[in-house]
Amino acid sequence: MNSVGPRKYLAKKITKALDSEQLIVTTELGVRLTAEFDKADPKTRVSKNAELVILLHGWEGSSQSAYQVTTAHHLLKQGFDVLRLNMRDHGESHHLNPEAFNSTLITEVGDAIKVFSSEQSYKGIFLAGFSLGGNFTLRIAADRGKELNINTAVAICPPIDPNNAMTAMNEGLFIYEKYFFRRWTGSISKKLTYFPELNFADDLAKVKTLEDINKTFIPKFTPFPDAESYFSAYALTGDRLNALEITAYLIASEDDPILPVADVAKINHCDNLIIEKQRYGGHCGFILDTAGNSWVPQRLTEIFKQHGV
Repeated sequence: MNSVGPRKYLAKKITKALDSEQLIVTTELGVRLTAEFDKADPKTRVSKNAELVILLHGWEGSSQSAYQVTTAHHLLKQGFDVLRLNMRDHGESHHLNPEAFNSTLITEVGDAIKVFSSEQSYKGIFLAGFSLGGNFTLRIAADRGKELNINTAVAICPPIDPNNAMTAMNEGLFIYEKYFFRRWTGSISKKLTYFPELNFADDLAKVKTLEDINKTFIPKFTPFPDAESYFSAYALTGDRLNALEITAYLIASEDDPILPVADVAKINHCDNLIIEKQRYGGHCGFILDTAGNSWVPQRLTEIFKQHGV
């Protein structure tokens, strides 16, 4: 319900009404990431130097995902400018960088935030991410929150222990595994179209499951020898977030069908991390009604206004 039905229909209507600026943000190291930038109506702004919310999508999502568009729309009405930043190889950006995406590439996302914000004059910057974007959000906040002048960060249903999450997905309802398998293989195929020299067509033809992709592509196209070490590299467990110097929120749902809520307990106590567990919400949905409205944009607004400058 977070991505289909009424919510998807609503997002399409909003997208047509938005006058989004299409951007390519180039980092100092030459990585190019796409983004969509929207400014709030001047009448809703508190001051000339408005506050900015940067939204990060989930794995195989994009700035055009229904939850991104509807969340941006709500925040714009509350007076925030919104940048929907795409990670590498997401949002029709496969042609921009020769190396393939992997979930440890937080430096380039942080660098893109730095480049964009340095060209602006916002009095407050907030970061929020969904699912894998939430995982990126918390790691960037812990490593570079002060440097990037981020006031507050919020992660909605982030993967905490990716190894356990992959196990849960493989053992759970088959439609989730099939969905991500289709999206991931589609993304890999698109990458190959632009960079045939990557030469993994034969490997791609042989994979049948997510586990097959992990075993085949992680050792070949990431710096990691196997799936376990790769997943461990972007886990939020233990003391990973202890360096947080800004307030960050982690919002989880007890009925998340993809990411086990029990993994929250694997994060060691951190003074600047506030954990909010909801009884219902599914995976990043938190749907309020049959019209597809979500509780998340409302909660983000409350948090950002509470921590605004």
